[in-house]
Amino acid sequence: MEWLNSLIFEHSALQAIIVLSLVTATGIWFGRIKIAGISLGVTFVFFMGIVAGHLGITIDPAILNYAESFGLSIFVYALGLQVGPGFFSSLRHGGIQLNLLSLSVILLGTLMTVCMSFTLSIPLQDMVGVLCGATTNTPALGAAQQTLKQMGMSASSAALGCAVAYPLGVVGVILAILTIRKCFVYKDEPADKEEDDPNHTYIAAFQIHNPGIFHKTVKDLALYSHTRFVISRLWRDGHVSIPTGSTELLENDRILVVTTEKDMPTLTLLFGEQENRDWNKEDIDWNSIDRELVSRHIVVTRPEINGKRLGSLRLRNAYDINISRVLRSGVQILATPDLVLQIGDRLTVVGEAAAIKQVEGILGNTVNTLKEPNIAAIFIGIVLGLILGSIPVSIPGISYPVKLGLAGGTIVMGILVGCFGPRLHMRIYTTRSANLMLRAIGLSLYLAGIGVDAGAHFFETVVRPEGLLWVVLGFLITFVPVVVVAFVALRLRGLDLATTSGMLCGSMANPMALGYVNDNIPGNKASVSYATVYPLGMFVRVVLAQLILMIFL
Repeated sequence: MEWLNSLIFEHSALQAIIVLSLVTATGIWFGRIKIAGISLGVTFVFFMGIVAGHLGITIDPAILNYAESFGLSIFVYALGLQVGPGFFSSLRHGGIQLNLLSLSVILLGTLMTVCMSFTLSIPLQDMVGVLCGATTNTPALGAAQQTLKQMGMSASSAALGCAVAYPLGVVGVILAILTIRKCFVYKDEPADKEEDDPNHTYIAAFQIHNPGIFHKTVKDLALYSHTRFVISRLWRDGHVSIPTGSTELLENDRILVVTTEKDMPTLTLLFGEQENRDWNKEDIDWNSIDRELVSRHIVVTRPEINGKRLGSLRLRNAYDINISRVLRSGVQILATPDLVLQIGDRLTVVGEAAAIKQVEGILGNTVNTLKEPNIAAIFIGIVLGLILGSIPVSIPGISYPVKLGLAGGTIVMGILVGCFGPRLHMRIYTTRSANLMLRAIGLSLYLAGIGVDAGAHFFETVVRPEGLLWVVLGFLITFVPVVVVAFVALRLRGLDLATTSGMLCGSMANPMALGYVNDNIPGNKASVSYATVYPLGMFVRVVLAQLILMIFL
């Protein structure tokens, strides 16, 4: 059995792979178990790592650091790619508010840390370590340790405080979100209610009864109504047609409109009357509605189309077809002329069969070419993100330059590439399943690594009096700011649960809690709000960890 013992306990690259794989597999398996309807999902990998470390299983420090760093880089870059296309629009439509709420979480936790240090006579360097663990922020810990070394002080106690507070830092955010769901959200709302996405496409039919738009063209209405919509079909005198920008609307015309649900009241006033039929059911056979027109899904696969605006292709006028909506990363988007197309977009096209066949040739529609993602673009993006995160930023009054760090720089680069890559004609397409796989592998590696690292001295530190105190204080620093700001966001600012939860996870730099939220709250809104606040929150925490040491020591 010596060979088996060497595989588990003797340091080598093979041993590191085996340990991390076993920790990940068992953690994911146990994470599926539900207690009182609650499961921790991938987060349980972290606790299995602690158990492995406590049992005396260790990994070569260099290999362990590599696994943690590489896993975190993959996770946050893939997350940035996913939310990048909608990031800046979300920033305009509420990002300032989200970042202010995130800063409130950060400042409240930092204030609690300083007050606890002075009132309980705990050395500030220890409390800063507890703060970094309670907020699961290892870059802030690294910055604090560098500051302590420059000040001629030991940095070991800060690292120990971080390791002790880290597990409840993970669990504390999840427990806070559970508390929020029970107390703030679902007290007045049914438990199965999903938050409506105001940007999700909505289909409705109208009859033209408003005299103010008789003989107005579709282009005129789009220009003066300030409401985004696409008229997919027009029925007049028993015939159906594809309207163009120059088509005039007449009294009693019937039109099929694709818009967003929040704009429905405005369009009802504009057109005159909405028909009662529900056009948003999944089982509608669009090809049976009109014999003259068919509806097809065409996937953008030609590299030449990547990054071009939909209106610049002039498909409607050239082929007498209409593109009503676009499916991208599982989200329906309104097909407006200024929409920038990306490889992998699935367009809903309405028109005659022969015309649609010609449009297929322009857009590609060769789905087999999408089965192989552009791996080179992923690794190049990670490299650029690491370079960005290592750039030092000098701030007056701070002797040690501040950096975004590994996670901060990588997620910023992922967002930039996801948003602007197609406009620069970069082929960055990955399928949704491939993106989820990258994120799952990266997060699992990161959790397994930090769990094994923290488990070696975790229990022996916790049972000491100061260790128990650190655990309690760390949990308070995690739990209290999250719950307080959640109350403000949900009850006073009217945000939805998914957006609030993602913002809280981002403000606490907690990808594990985000994994839990994504497993339990449907939709992409949590990931978008997480990415909206994460870069600024990471930067502020790194700065504050250094500032409070330099000011109060």
